[in-house]
Amino acid sequence: MATLTTELEAVNSMLGHIGEAPVNSLSNANLPVSVSTAKAVLNEISKEVQTEGWHFNTEVNVKYSPAGGLITLTTDIIQFDTVDTTLDIVQRGATLFDRKNNTTTFTSDLTVNQTRLLPWDSLPEVARRYITLKASRIFQGRIVGSKELEALIARDEYVARSNLQEADGRTSDRTIFDNYDAAVRVGINRNYDLS
Repeated sequence: MATLTTELEAVNSMLGHIGEAPVNSLSNANLPVSVSTAKAVLNEISKEVQTEGWHFNTEVNVKYSPAGGLITLTTDIIQFDTVDTTLDIVQRGATLFDRKNNTTTFTSDLTVNQTRLLPWDSLPEVARRYITLKASRIFQGRIVGSKELEALIARDEYVARSNLQEADGRTSDRTIFDNYDAAVRVGINRNYDLS
């Protein structure tokens, strides 16, 4: 039975791309430098990929209530946008800031769409595959620096990204009408002359 790629399997895949032997655990305090570097690169690339905001790590219409006038986000929120487009709210650290009124004090609830940084075990398999391959390419470039290996890994990485984008589109059920500009264009260009 197939299982989801574990973080250990991802790191071992990265090590395999540079010709190093796999390891049995990532929890050992005395990990070789290459293993700890691979793990760090995997985490770095996971953050980078998830920051793009995919259907699997985006939450919509999340309500925040001020506590003592402040609205504080959890540390795993990497992007957010207010649903009310008349507001100009930005994230400063973990606290929200109202740019229009130049304050961090809020008196009413705020509804946002947000992107959350998920731990490895919460990622879908297509994301794990893409992150592993992208991390492998970057890790190989930092450790070995082989252009030939980079090209081989990059080919697989591009296929994995395409698969991720395809899966993201399928699960999100998007249409062209989800984009305001596209919906307006289609509406403008329609011929309503019924004569």
